[in-house]
Amino acid sequence: MAKKFRDLRMGMSPEAQARSHAKAMAMMADLPLAELRQARNLSQEELAAILEVRQPAVAKMEKKVDMYISTLRRFVEAMGGQLEIRAHFPEGDVRINQFEDLEDKQQPAA
Repeated sequence: MAKKFRDLRMGMSPEAQARSHAKAMAMMADLPLAELRQARNLSQEELAAILEVRQPAVAKMEKKVDMYISTLRRFVEAMGGQLEIRAHFPEGDVRINQFEDLEDKQQPAA
């Protein structure tokens, strides 16, 4: 008979539980969009409603490997997040901020 994960975890030492938690957090820090949406407990239909698109559009976005930054930003913000773009260098990370006002620049002046 299969054991529940909760029961297995309770049988682990505190150190093993901490290692397991750290691995889980590391895995959660590096996800494709579909898995990120699932981790946020959102269905494609729910996300589509937030984005005001149809469910197939969400499925298509999740499969894309190349998309506009503004599209990715909308997708992340619809899940309750905030998009940041960083460049990693040996001497440290640099946050690239030229895309922060992207939405404002795309809106025509009134």
